[in-house]
Amino acid sequence: MPDQTIPAGSVDAELTAEDAKLVTLARGARARVNAAEGASVRDQDGRTYAAANVTLPSMSITALQLAVASAVAAGATKLEAAAVVTEASTLDGAGHAAVRDLAADAPIHVASPTGTLLGSVTA
Repeated sequence: MPDQTIPAGSVDAELTAEDAKLVTLARGARARVNAAEGASVRDQDGRTYAAANVTLPSMSITALQLAVASAVAAGATKLEAAAVVTEASTLDGAGHAAVRDLAADAPIHVASPTGTLLGSVTA
């Protein structure tokens, strides 16, 4: 799947408190290990999972893939929402696909490292 360009005009004036928390968790995961990206997801029970991207000689996994994997490993079967904090202008295809494996229409909020919402992908 190709990268998802953040749709022009998709920036919401405000996030819900729960979605803003996802952005905060993603920022923290990114900053904690000085990673390129941080991500977080919220499952059907309201539990949250945060992660940073991992790049090793033997493997690479995006922050959003790892957050989804953590949720699934803890028993999540559905996602309500996700957030990615990145300097990129696109949402990575692998992370997008991982969220869609558990939720066809959950919003994926993309924010800058400062926490400014760049846009939301819902498809």
